[in-house]
Amino acid sequence: MASPAGSEDDIFENLKKTANPERVQAQEEVINTRLRSQYEKQQRRLAELIDSNSTLPVTISSINVLGAPRTRKGFLQRIFDPLLSANHDRPYTLAEALEKVSTSANQLHKFDIFHPPISLFIDRPDPASASSTPNDIGIYLSVREKSRVVAKTGTDLGNAEGSAYGNLLVRNLFGGAESLNINASLGTRTRSAYALGFDTPILSNPDLRWEIGGLASSTQKTWASHEEVLRGGDTKIKWVSQGGSRYELGYSGLWRQLTGLAADASPTVRADAGDSVKSSIHYTWLSDRRDTPLLPSSGYLLKSVSEIAGWGPLKGDVAFWKSEMEAQTALAIPVPGIKGPSGVTFTTGLRAGCLYPLTLSGQAQPQASRLNDRFQLGGPTDVRGFRLAGLGPRDGPDAVGGDVYAAGSANLLFPLPRVGIERPLRLQAFINGGRCLALKSLGKEGRMDSSDVQKSFYSTVADLADGLPSLAAGVGLVYAHPVARFELNFSLPLVVRKGEEGRKGLQFGVGINFL
Repeated sequence: MASPAGSEDDIFENLKKTANPERVQAQEEVINTRLRSQYEKQQRRLAELIDSNSTLPVTISSINVLGAPRTRKGFLQRIFDPLLSANHDRPYTLAEALEKVSTSANQLHKFDIFHPPISLFIDRPDPASASSTPNDIGIYLSVREKSRVVAKTGTDLGNAEGSAYGNLLVRNLFGGAESLNINASLGTRTRSAYALGFDTPILSNPDLRWEIGGLASSTQKTWASHEEVLRGGDTKIKWVSQGGSRYELGYSGLWRQLTGLAADASPTVRADAGDSVKSSIHYTWLSDRRDTPLLPSSGYLLKSVSEIAGWGPLKGDVAFWKSEMEAQTALAIPVPGIKGPSGVTFTTGLRAGCLYPLTLSGQAQPQASRLNDRFQLGGPTDVRGFRLAGLGPRDGPDAVGGDVYAAGSANLLFPLPRVGIERPLRLQAFINGGRCLALKSLGKEGRMDSSDVQKSFYSTVADLADGLPSLAAGVGLVYAHPVARFELNFSLPLVVRKGEEGRKGLQFGVGINFL
């Protein structure tokens, strides 16, 4: 029987009608709830199945990584071959096998050449195979490789400098998680900077890597009336302990040039102008237990950096021992009447460093430190309320740096009203201070033998505690972007020594490592 003539028109009219958004949303919520329920049931069934068979003896007969055509087979074999039952004295239990494979899959993730997640599947081998046994299982890991080449360009603004940069990263260069990193930048203070770096894991271990690289840069240092040109390279081994601490041991060789002196450059700057060669070994230890590095609410950071230059076979024309230490703690402050985290945090920071002159091979006396090896203190990322390099020894208009320094800060951070603690935006109140001193000259005409250097070093360290440090306090806004931390502070210098340059008023800072 034919349908009424108007029925088809009614159908098309209904299709043309705009769906009710609330009804569509309700239908989507029903579908999502149903899918979520099915997924949770599957997960529970899988967990029950594994739990009921956790002690079942199994042998891992094969491990296959799917979706990694650009990754070398030998590289993957170093990771997974030790798990094969053929390389073990006894069979695994199912729980042990899954734990071992999951650990290796997590290692694979650390190389940063695959998109998360890495999926894990278990299958039985073909029972008709003469080499298979009833306890055999095959492991399959499904991965998706990240793009091999990544290029980025952009601009940076902060710490009294603007710059444009370009970066080219080549991942998994030879199929073993190697990477090649090329950086170039042009700026108002760092006029040009170029860096090339290659790194590779050692023995397919993501926690043990070797790096080698080179750099060339030209930086205008207006606080000391000169431009510094660097050319050189370095190589280092980096590793991570089971406890999560990071270590680095390396060698660097740099040709440095102090040039482009201002017309009113001080005698100290003019005396160190020209070329110098630094050949040094450096060692770094880092233990970072903060929950978020840029805006921590709990945990601590401990770091030490040591460098020895020009000693024994290292050669070069500068010789010294240089060491720095840094500590930071963060403590969440509970607020009565607020359940859960309040967003109020108290943080403290401490930094200290020393430079001890050594005797170059073939010379009789230690050399005084050079301008480009000394410490500079002050600025929006360390001692706020002072100009860049505003603390420490000066010669006329120039900040010439110190051989010993110490600095500390205490910060109280609050969430902004009506913003919420989940947003990385905070109000802060702070007080910070520090001192930066040069070694005293005890010898005739400024020259010192080894015993004079030792006496001067101990005397200068003792002077750090002589009187109040240079101090500043203030309030400001802190924003923790995923790439860097931004601060806009109003600072008031409280203690300023003769010659030092405080900065009263607004101060803007951008960086990843604040005091």
